[in-house]
Order: sequence, then structure tokens, then C-alpha cells
Amino acid sequence: MNDFRAALLSAALILLSTGVFACTREPSTSEPPSVLLFNGSGTSPNDARALESLLHERHLNYATADSKALGEMTDAQLMSYRLLIVPGGNFEDMGNGLSPASAAKVRNAIGAGLNYVGICAGAFIAGNSPYNGMNLTSGVRFGFYAAEAKGIRRASVNITIAGAPPLEQYWEDGPQLTGWGDVVARYQDGTPAIVEGMVGNGFVLLIGTHPEAPNSWRQGLTFTAPATVSRQFAATLIEAALAGKPLRHF
Repeated sequence: MNDFRAALLSAALILLSTGVFACTREPSTSEPPSVLLFNGSGTSPNDARALESLLHERHLNYATADSKALGEMTDAQLMSYRLLIVPGGNFEDMGNGLSPASAAKVRNAIGAGLNYVGICAGAFIAGNSPYNGMNLTSGVRFGFYAAEAKGIRRASVNITIAGAPPLEQYWEDGPQLTGWGDVVARYQDGTPAIVEGMVGNGFVLLIGTHPEAPNSWRQGLTFTAPATVSRQFAATLIEAALAGKPLRHF
């Protein structure tokens, strides 16, 4: 990628949201965490670590909760956070690891103003999944992106982003997000790759790819831009969701 294209892409990513935080300090244990990262049953440990490293890079205070801890949280404890992030993994195991009461508690908290980012499995479970989904989508159930039907389990895919140049993404068994929300980005076949919308007072952002993926995930696949470009996009998405500010959409 030449210097001009790199600069153009960097500028476009910044303009995606109506405002992105300028982080000028390290996370401080004296301040309550604003982000809750779920790392319970069904989540990919590698994805949880990738997201933790990204949150640290962006100087965002966060806490983690497994399935048991999330289930034991009171409504007030859950609402003390501004953003819940549910990473990729196995959405069947993820849903089955949560009780119906836990799923309902999260859904109610989002309706009351907790923002949500669901990545891959975290997007599947946000829908009307038969595996104890949160049904933030008023009955919409998401299917896999078309590559899955061709026997492809992981790939480099290009997504078209509203108001920005196309961007390479790491994809692995992720959903296409037809039927709910405003479309922030589309796969090459036109189906939604990233969507956003309000659920009550909570801002919800669902992502079918893995923009947070580090270089180590890309072995055997062809990418022309480094993982840092995609991870910058992931940071833009997370910071917009944290602020509850919609991104540009089609």
C-alpha cells in the first residue's frame, strides 16, 4: 500500500463515526471500567485475548466476566458499564452456557441503555438464535455468510464500508446480517457484514467479520494490507459503540 492510499484509508476510518475518542492516558485502576468483555463458555480464548490487547492499546478500562459471573451480576452491576462486548467463538456453546435468565438480563440492560458489540458468534447470539439467543433483533435470526455453504471456513474477504474505501477482513464461520438494523458494511455479495441499530436506549453493533484479528490469524491467507489497518477499524467500531454514536451507513 503506498503512502497516499494508507493516508486516505486512515482518514476515512476516522471519519466513519461522528466522533472518536482521543485516548491520551493509560487505563487506570482508580477509574471504574467502562467496558465489560465476555469471556465465558463458547468464546474463543484467542479472540478474547485479541480484544483485550486492542482495549489496552486504546487505553480503555475494561473488566471481564465468564458465564457464571455474568449470571450472578445484579442489574445495577451490569448497568455500571457502558459497553458489553461479546467476541467470536461457538455461538451454540455460548448460548447454552447462559441461562435464560442471564440472556433476559442482558437484553433488559441493553434496552435500558447498555451498549453492545457482538463479533461473529457474539452477533449470532444477539439475534433470535435457537441456542438461548438474546433476541435483540425482534425475531430476526442470522445465517452464515455464503462462503460457509461452499465449504470455506476461514477466508480473507473484502467489505464495502459506507463512506470509506473497501477493507480486507479476516472471516471465520461468521454471519451475514440480513434483516435487522442499518447496514454499515457489506460483503462482496451485497449481504450485510456490519449492522447497527438501537434496542430501546442501547446502541447495538453487530459484526460478521473479525476486524480485531492479529497477523497470527492470517497464515495461509492472502492480504495486501497489514493487520494494523483492520485493527484500527476495529477500534473505530468499538469506540463508536462505547459512545453510542452511529456510524455512517448505506
